[in-house]
Amino acid sequence: MSTAVLLAGGLGSRLRPYTVALPKPLMPVGEMPILEVIVRQLALHGIREHILAVNHQAELMRAYFGNGDRLGVEIRYSLETQPLGTMGPLRLVSSLPEHFIVMNGDVLCDLDFAGFLDRHIKADRLFTIAASEREQLIDFGVLQCNDKSRLVGFSEKPRSKYLVSTGIYCASRRILHWIPNEQPFGFDQLMLKLVAAGETVNVERHEGYWLDIGRPDDYACAVEDWPRLRKSLGL
Repeated sequence: MSTAVLLAGGLGSRLRPYTVALPKPLMPVGEMPILEVIVRQLALHGIREHILAVNHQAELMRAYFGNGDRLGVEIRYSLETQPLGTMGPLRLVSSLPEHFIVMNGDVLCDLDFAGFLDRHIKADRLFTIAASEREQLIDFGVLQCNDKSRLVGFSEKPRSKYLVSTGIYCASRRILHWIPNEQPFGFDQLMLKLVAAGETVNVERHEGYWLDIGRPDDYACAVEDWPRLRKSLGL
C-alpha cells in the first residue's frame, strides 16, 4: 500500500487572521478543507495510507479526519511535542515504507501523484522534488553598474523566472540518516546537506496547476479557482 506523509502541524502564521480559529489544513476550499482535497486526490491515485504529522490544534485534525474510514483511506497520526520544521517530523513516524510521498498539507496541485511516486520508486531515488516555474516582477528600474559605479545597463521592471519547490516530494527512507532526532529541521537544511555530501536529488518539473495557500491573497485565489480545478481533479 502506497504511503503519504502530510505535514499539517504548522501555525499558519502568514494566513492570519483566518488561522486564529482553524489550523491552516482545515481552511475550506469550496465545501471541504484543503487537506481533505489532498487526501481525496491521493486516494484517487491509489495512495491509501496517510500519515498526518500534527502539532498545532492536533485535536481538531483528529476530530475531523478520524481514522480515515469516511474517506476510504487509512489515517494515522504522528504528534510533535515541539515544532520540528518540514523534515524533522519524519524522524517521529513509525514504520515508514522504503519510498513514500511527503508533502505540505496546504497545497493545491493537479500533479499525477501515482506517476510521480512510480518514477521515483523505479529509479530507486533518494529524494525527488516536484517543481514549478514562477515569474517574479521587480517593480523598479534595475541598474547594472561596473566596479567604478558607472552605469553599464538598465532594465525597466524586469521579470525573472525561477524553478521553485511545490512542497511535494518523494523520499526514500534512507534520508532519515540525514535528519537529526528531535530537532527542528527544514527542507532547506536537508537539501543543503544532501548537496554538500554529493548525494543525488532529482527534480521533476510540473507544468500544471500549483498553488501554495500561504497568504490571504493565495487563499482567495484558491477559492476562486476551485470550481474549475475540482472538475479537472475529478473530485
